Amino acid sequence: MLKAQIERFVKSSLSDFRYRHTLGVAQTAVKLAGLYGVDSTKVEIAALLHDIARDFDDSLLLENCRKYNIAADETERAVPALLHGRVGAEIAAELFKITDGEILDPVRYHTTGRENMTIPDEILFLADMIEPGRDFPGIAELRELAFKDLDLAVLAGLDSTISYVIKKGLTIHPASIEARNVLVRKIKERGVI
Repeated sequence: MLKAQIERFVKSSLSDFRYRHTLGVAQTAVKLAGLYGVDSTKVEIAALLHDIARDFDDSLLLENCRKYNIAADETERAVPALLHGRVGAEIAAELFKITDGEILDPVRYHTTGRENMTIPDEILFLADMIEPGRDFPGIAELRELAFKDLDLAVLAGLDSTISYVIKKGLTIHPASIEARNVLVRKIKERGVI
């Protein structure tokens, strides 16, 4: 019932491009959820909701921050598009009465990652990067890695994103750096790197 309601909403409110992307993210997230043993229904709902605020312009994102008492940091004020996950989580909670952190947190943090990401957080972060409609240098390797080692794939995804942001001369969000640092320590503890 909830999934059907959300599907209707995203189909009617997103651009065709964003809707196709969202379906690709949902499909990829469900595959990863099955592989990594988490609730595929929750991950799919999070994936369907992840970009509901992505097409908002900067002023609408900032207006919604005020509405939902979201404190935008310096990096987010400079690049308001980074806020679409945090704003989208609040809109999802309001519109669909969702209170489950396993759904809302992946939506909230999919743009930057966060320190101590959960498996659902990691799955949505990666699914957003590797869904079938994406194409960038290294995507094939990242897709392959995603189905072998979730932590290594998220680390590679963060590295790719951070490199891209550096090349563009933009500010790196501190949450991305924190997420990367925690993952490096976690992977080293596993003896993988």
